[in-house]
Amino acid sequence: MSSCCSSKGCNTNHFHGEDSCGQLKVQGAGVTTVSASVPDKPDSCCSGESCCDPGDEESEPLASKGGDSQIWNIAGMDCPACVKKAENALSRVSGVISSHISFSTLRLQVQYAPGQNNEAGVVAAITDLGFSLSSFDEAPPEEEEPGFFKKYSSILILAALMGAGILAKSFNPEAGSIALILACVWGLIPIAKQAWSQARSGTPFGIETLMTVAAIGALALGEYFEAGMVLLLFMIGEHLEGLAASRARQGVKSLMALTPDKAVRVTSGPDGESKETVLASQLRPGDLIEILPGDRLAADCVLLTATASFDESALTGESVPVDRIAGEQVMAGSLAADRVARLKVLSEPGHNAIDRILKLIEEAEENKAPIERFVDRFSRWYTPLMMVISALVIVTPPLLLGGEWSTWVYRGLAMLLIACPCALVISTPAAVTSGLARAARQGLLIKGGAALEQLGHIQQIAFDKTGTLTEGRPQVVDIVTFGESQETVLQLAAAVEKGSRHPLAQAIVRYADDKSIQFGEADNVSVSAGKGVSGLVDGKAVVVGSPSHLKDEIGHVKDAVQGIEGLEEQGCTVVGVVFDGELIGLIAISDTLREDAEEAIQSLNKLGITSIMLTGDNPRAAAAIASRIGVDYRAGLLPEDKVTTVRELQAKAPVAMVGDGINDAPALKSAHVGIAMGNGTDVALETADAALTHEKVTDLANMIDLSRATLGIIRQNVIFAIGLKVIFLMTSLLGVTGLLLAVMADTGSTALVTLNSLRLLKKKSKYK
Repeated sequence: MSSCCSSKGCNTNHFHGEDSCGQLKVQGAGVTTVSASVPDKPDSCCSGESCCDPGDEESEPLASKGGDSQIWNIAGMDCPACVKKAENALSRVSGVISSHISFSTLRLQVQYAPGQNNEAGVVAAITDLGFSLSSFDEAPPEEEEPGFFKKYSSILILAALMGAGILAKSFNPEAGSIALILACVWGLIPIAKQAWSQARSGTPFGIETLMTVAAIGALALGEYFEAGMVLLLFMIGEHLEGLAASRARQGVKSLMALTPDKAVRVTSGPDGESKETVLASQLRPGDLIEILPGDRLAADCVLLTATASFDESALTGESVPVDRIAGEQVMAGSLAADRVARLKVLSEPGHNAIDRILKLIEEAEENKAPIERFVDRFSRWYTPLMMVISALVIVTPPLLLGGEWSTWVYRGLAMLLIACPCALVISTPAAVTSGLARAARQGLLIKGGAALEQLGHIQQIAFDKTGTLTEGRPQVVDIVTFGESQETVLQLAAAVEKGSRHPLAQAIVRYADDKSIQFGEADNVSVSAGKGVSGLVDGKAVVVGSPSHLKDEIGHVKDAVQGIEGLEEQGCTVVGVVFDGELIGLIAISDTLREDAEEAIQSLNKLGITSIMLTGDNPRAAAAIASRIGVDYRAGLLPEDKVTTVRELQAKAPVAMVGDGINDAPALKSAHVGIAMGNGTDVALETADAALTHEKVTDLANMIDLSRATLGIIRQNVIFAIGLKVIFLMTSLLGVTGLLLAVMADTGSTALVTLNSLRLLKKKSKYK
C-alpha cells in the first residue's frame, strides 16, 4: 500500500518553505478504462496512527495492483450490505483482482489482472444479483420514470393474491389456503432466487436467505397467511429502504448534477468559426467553449471574455454572483449569470472541481471510522451466530424439555427474522454519508469516516498564522536603513526574493514594483526554510532573513535592536537585509487578519475548544496578533518546532492543526486531525484530513459541530438498532412476538435509522 505520508511537492526549497507549487489535484475517474500506471486517486491521508484497518483490503488503491481498471455507474443498491454482496460476487469473477463500489456515488471500479479484461463476467455477476450497470464515460440515457403499477407490480400482485385468499377463505377454507399458498410462492420465488445467487457469489447469510428460510418454515407449519404477510412486508420494506437510500444520496447527487453532460465547443477552420454540441467527456484542455446565460460550466475554465458574472452559490455558498474578468479561473458547475461568455477549458474529463469533491467523498468511504469498522466486523459473524442460536431455539426445547415442535419452530423463525442486522449495518454509513454530503455542500471537505469521527473529539486547535488566521498577503509598511538609501535596501532585497513565491518575499517584490525600482535577479540563490534566502548581486553576498538568524550582523549596528523591537511591538514581521556582511536595513511587513478570525475563535470557545497560534514570527509580532483575537501563541517556530509543539499538546487532549503551507505539512500529519485552507499548497492539502474550501475560518466551528452531530446520530442509530433487537429477541423467545411483528420490527428499525441519518442533510450552519 502506498505510504500515507508521501509528500508530492516540487522538491525545491523556497523562502521559509512555503512556496505554493499548485492546487490540489485529486484525480477523478473520467474514462471507462484507465491504465494502471496512472492511479485514479492520490495517496490519501487520515488521522491517527493508521489510515485504515489492516484487514480492510478495499482501502488499497486499485490502480496499484497492475492491469487495467474499468468503471461503471451501478444502480439498484439500497444499503451498504448490497455493496458487500456485489464485491463478494466480483471477487469470484475470473481475471478480477479487486473491486470497489462507492455507495454514495454508485460507481463501480474493477481492477483486472494484466491482459485479463473480463467485462462480460463482471456484467453477468452484477446483473445476476439484480443490479444494473451503465457506461460511465458517456452521458446516461434519459429514462422515463416508471409508472406506479410497473414500479410496484410485484407488491400489488402479491397484495391482490393475499386479499383474494383471505376473501376466499371465508367462503371456502381450502380454496382460500390454496390462494394464500400461490401468493406465497409468487412472493417467495424472486427472493429465493436472489438468496441462491448471493450464496453462490459468497454471501450466504443475507437478509434474502433469512426471509426464504422463515417463509418456507411458516408454510411448512401451515401458517400461510403469516408467510404471505412476511413476504409482503419485506417487499414494502425493500422499497422503503430504496427510497431512503436515494434520499440519503441526494446531497451527493445534487453535486453530480452541477456539471452538465454537454457543452458547446467552438472550433476555427478555413471557413471561419463553427460551433458543435459535444459530450462533456470529449472536452480537453485548450478547447474553446461558449456558454449562454443560465447554463452551467462542464469543466474548469479560464475566462476569455472581457467580463462576465457567474453564480457560484452551489459551490461556495455565496448568494451574490461573482464578477470575473478575462484571465480568471471559473470552476465547473458555475452558472453564467449575465451574458454569453467564451472560456478555455483547463481540466481533463473527470478532473474538474466537482469531480475532485466527489472523489474525496468516495475516498472517504474507504477510510472508515473506527466505529464503522467495528460494526462491519461485528456483522460478519453476527448473522451466522444468530442462525445457530435460532436453530438451537427450534430443536432444544422439543428434544430436551418436551416442547411442541410447531411452537418452537415458529419462535425460532421469528428470532431469525428479528436477528437480521440491516439496521445495525446501515446505522453508521448512512450517517457518515449524510454528514459528508452535507459537509461538501458547505465547502467542508472531510477525507473519511476516521477524520469525521476524530473531529468530534477535538478539544484543542493549533493555527498556523500566515494564510490561516491572516489573509496571507502581507504588505511592506516601513523600511529602516543603516547607511544606505531605502531604494538600495529594497533593490537588493527584491533581487534575491524575485524567484520566490513566499508571501513575505512577494510583498517585498511587489512593493519594489509599486515604487518603480529597477532590480535584476541575484545569482546563486539559496533558501533555508524558516530562516531566509541569500544570493549574489554584483558578486557580493546579499542575505535577507529573520533577525533571530542574523544576530551577528545586527549586533554590530547601533540602534538596530531597538528598531526591531519597536516594529515588532506594532505587530510587524521584520526582515533584515545584509549586504557584503553588513546590516544595511530592516523591512517591516505586516499581514492583515482575516475578517472572521476573531469570530472563529469565539465560536470555537463556545464549543469548549481552546486555540493556540503557532508561527515562525517573532514573539512581539505574534503577541500583537494573538492579543487581537484572544488566543495563546508560540512564536519563533521552525517546521520541526511546530511538530514538537503539536505533540506536546496531544499529550493533554486531542488536537487539530490548521495550516496552508509546505512547512505546515509535518504538523498537519502529526495532529489527530490536519485541516488545510483551500488555497494552500498541494502538499498541505494532500497531507491534511480535511480542507476549508471557502477560506472561512468560522467554518472550523461548523465542521466540528457537524462532526459532533454525526457522532450523536451514529450513537443513536447503534443504540436503537441493538436495543430493538434485544427487546424483540426476548419477546420472540417468550412467544409474544410473531413473524409479522418480527418483519415490521426489522423493516421499521432500518427505515428509522436511515431517516434519522437524513436529518444531517438539513443541518444548518451555526456559525457564519
